[in-house]
Amino acid sequence: MITRIVVQTVVWFGAMGALLFLGAGTWHWPAAWLFILGMIVFGIWGGIAMVRHDPALVAERTGSLFQREQPRADKIFVVALCCVLLVWLVVMGVDVMRLGWSHMPAWLQVAGGVALVFGGWLAYRVMRENSFAAPVVKIQHERQQTVISSGPYAFVRHPMYSGMLFVFVGIALLLGSWWGVVIAVGLSLMFCIRIPIEEKALREGLAGYDAYAERVRWRLVPGVW
Repeated sequence: MITRIVVQTVVWFGAMGALLFLGAGTWHWPAAWLFILGMIVFGIWGGIAMVRHDPALVAERTGSLFQREQPRADKIFVVALCCVLLVWLVVMGVDVMRLGWSHMPAWLQVAGGVALVFGGWLAYRVMRENSFAAPVVKIQHERQQTVISSGPYAFVRHPMYSGMLFVFVGIALLLGSWWGVVIAVGLSLMFCIRIPIEEKALREGLAGYDAYAERVRWRLVPGVW
């Protein structure tokens, strides 16, 4: 399983890098290299740590993005998200390196790197807390899925998506693309569409979720929504 983690991490972030450099039209983009290499290292380290801690979750998260139990609405969401991600990566390369539209101060790029690290840490923390944090919407009856209300789940009902807000905006800032920030906000808002799809499945198929939702009012951002 560790070999699978390493291969998938390198392929995934290698493909992201290819799209960034395709848009940029050059390999001479230090921020992009920092992002790609940093994410490969973090992804492999985090993946190995999770294999040792919860191999069943790793098997779930490295599976297909399209599964039989998954609602049709979520399959459509996954397709739309992947399409926007592809466009986003190319646009940032074009914006920063090919056309030079964006000019971002170095301190803001550093802040983006900090936001990215925080978002990645929060996502890792969620996976340590929730063995059922699958990448698709479904109820894992075969694993006797239960409601998780501890750790980050004590504050918001979808902390993985909260972490992704920081990840998307952090990537765009680190790479120095204002257009990337705009699209990153759009990517974040897309998860506001997925949350009702997910909550419908959880309320219908997971015992105790209604009571949990009554206790934890906020879906994504404490005090906001």
